[in-house]
Amino acid sequence: MSKERKAEYKPLLYTTTVRNPERIKYNLFVLKKFENQILTNDIASAVVSELIKYGLYRPMKVCADVKSIWKQTSSGEFAISLLDGKTVSKIIEENPQKHKEAGFDWGYPSRFATIFDLAKEFGFVYFKIGKKIEFSELGNILADIVDVQIGGNNEISLNLKNPEREQSVFLQSLARSQRANPFVKVLNDNIPLILLLQTIRLINADSSCGNNCGISRKEIPLLLFWKDNNAAGLYLRIRQLRKDFGYSASDETIIDICINEIMQGQYKKFDPRSIMNDYVDEFIRKMRISGLISLRGAGRFVDINHNEDNKVDYILNNYSDYEHFEEEHEYFEYMSKIDEKLISQKAEIVSGEKSNGLLSEWLKIYAWNSIKSELHILATHKTSKDNVLKFLAAPVRLEFLTALAIKSKFPAVIVKPNYSCDDTGLPT
Repeated sequence: MSKERKAEYKPLLYTTTVRNPERIKYNLFVLKKFENQILTNDIASAVVSELIKYGLYRPMKVCADVKSIWKQTSSGEFAISLLDGKTVSKIIEENPQKHKEAGFDWGYPSRFATIFDLAKEFGFVYFKIGKKIEFSELGNILADIVDVQIGGNNEISLNLKNPEREQSVFLQSLARSQRANPFVKVLNDNIPLILLLQTIRLINADSSCGNNCGISRKEIPLLLFWKDNNAAGLYLRIRQLRKDFGYSASDETIIDICINEIMQGQYKKFDPRSIMNDYVDEFIRKMRISGLISLRGAGRFVDINHNEDNKVDYILNNYSDYEHFEEEHEYFEYMSKIDEKLISQKAEIVSGEKSNGLLSEWLKIYAWNSIKSELHILATHKTSKDNVLKFLAAPVRLEFLTALAIKSKFPAVIVKPNYSCDDTGLPT
């Protein structure tokens, strides 16, 4: 019998498998086919086979024909067509998974657990070997957003129904999501979204902290390492950091604070470059899908989206004090509840005139050649390196860039993009 892993302090990393939270709904669409089935290792492997069939999970060793199909869409998204069962079986045979998760067999069953662990932690679906696969109401909302039709030649046609509901689902989960929960062995005890919102408000209220733009990307690792929910302590440490270095502290300085001061040597070894870049990007992606976060200074700062101040007030007033859970399913039930009062909090509506003016502001950052380059990245399914655009899903990024392109070439035209946006005009 394996020895149970001891809890320890860790920097926050929600997942290394599904970095873009907007892709969770695609995986849930597939898992929905297995709802209420008793989970076994064979069923877990069958789910991963189905994900491969749709192109949502893509092992490395595949034939040229499969590569041709998969290269036409981005990794983590639906392929242009389904693979047949024989092809999927061959891919599975040629790509054994050297992977093990607690409670699951080696290989593809453990890969299943890795793919869906965050959906379970966020209260969308509950699963355990020997138990029924159980969708929550929040999980059903996400899965139902995805409408897939299969054509005569196995072409996949994707449509998203009521996509705005996705943001409200993640907002509710992130408002409750505790670091010290029964699904992870972590000693850090806070709700990251609430810690972020409280810290930003304290920073912005202090004129000595500078520019009223929130927390900088370079300061986010301090939050990722922070041990408790003491936002006042985190704010004071950031204020001192700015007093000592302004906004130009070196990566080594930040890492030293995280390891030797915050963690006091109690940490698992990691790649410092990942903490300063990959961990920060993954954190921002998760926080932005709540709709409460804006990017300022060309992506250098993370701030509160003031169009959503009512929701921020509600969350801080109702979720800052939280109950801890020891049992997994109890925590899942807590996470999966729908808060109708939170949903009823309305955002400030951005008028067409204001949205048009905000586009003009973005054109000061993105000149015509930059817009063209980013559109080409989208068309060729490559990854944007831009500190703002990389956080926008491809469809809404296309609309944002198209709006910028029109406004750039026809400055006098009033452009009214078909998306909701934050207080900077960036699509949410």
